[in-house]
Amino acid sequence: MKLVTYSPATGGESRPGLLVDARTVVDIPAHAKAAGVDFGSVLGIIRGAGAARAELDRLAAAPPAGTPLADVKLHAPIPRPAKNVFCVGWNYLEHFEEGAQKLQDNRELPKWPVFFSKATTAVNGPFDPIPFDAAISTSLDWEVELGVVIGRGGKNIREEDAMAHIWGYTALNDVTWRDVQRRHGGQWHKGKSFDGTCPMGPVIVTADALDPANLRVICRVNGVTKQDSWTRYLYFKIPRLIADLSAGMTLEPGDVISTGTPEGVGFARTPPEFLKAGDLLETEIEGIGVMRNPIGG
Repeated sequence: MKLVTYSPATGGESRPGLLVDARTVVDIPAHAKAAGVDFGSVLGIIRGAGAARAELDRLAAAPPAGTPLADVKLHAPIPRPAKNVFCVGWNYLEHFEEGAQKLQDNRELPKWPVFFSKATTAVNGPFDPIPFDAAISTSLDWEVELGVVIGRGGKNIREEDAMAHIWGYTALNDVTWRDVQRRHGGQWHKGKSFDGTCPMGPVIVTADALDPANLRVICRVNGVTKQDSWTRYLYFKIPRLIADLSAGMTLEPGDVISTGTPEGVGFARTPPEFLKAGDLLETEIEGIGVMRNPIGG
């Protein structure tokens, strides 16, 4: 099952939709009837737990008339998460090694995941422009990542229970201003949190409909492949990430975890490559879809 947040292409309020046969969007608030569930947003649906899911299953079994996907505008599935997007650094071995080589440091493989976050205002739609301000920086880099959306919240979640807490999966790109990332005493938050630097989507695929263990993840710039890997190469697997992140800290329904990027980022290339105004950034994850974000505009 695939969920989107959309609005009519001609304008109007956004709403959650059920994607049917990859071509049609069903207006969930217009057709879902379960009491006590906020069907006005994907975040409300996730918080609605079993009652919301039962209604989605009913709609998916006999979909009502919908709107052609070509006639709507897709937004980030969760346009404004309740909290910052949780992110993981250095979570593909090859990316760890390319960074160490480029920065000429003697870092050791981490024993614990490296966590940071992106501000909620960084979240962007799957086809919206990513702002570019050359007066601030010209070192804009790409990072394709698999996103995990929490369904059942919890604290001190055990690794063996972690997968049961996932509501679904989406694609993200942890777009980063590299020089800003490094100028704040090793704290990455600022360089990762500029407005619009977290495109998300185009859908959330429910956990029962996608196995995240071996998905192909691809990033292209102007049609040229820059990153091409598989989630099987995650250094810390998803259950470990959820267990460590939830240790002493409550995860809540709708929280988003971005699981890290593979090798091929721009700053580690020789010579370094960065995005510029007019470029097209494509982010693709098998089973989820493709985002296409122009740079600038």
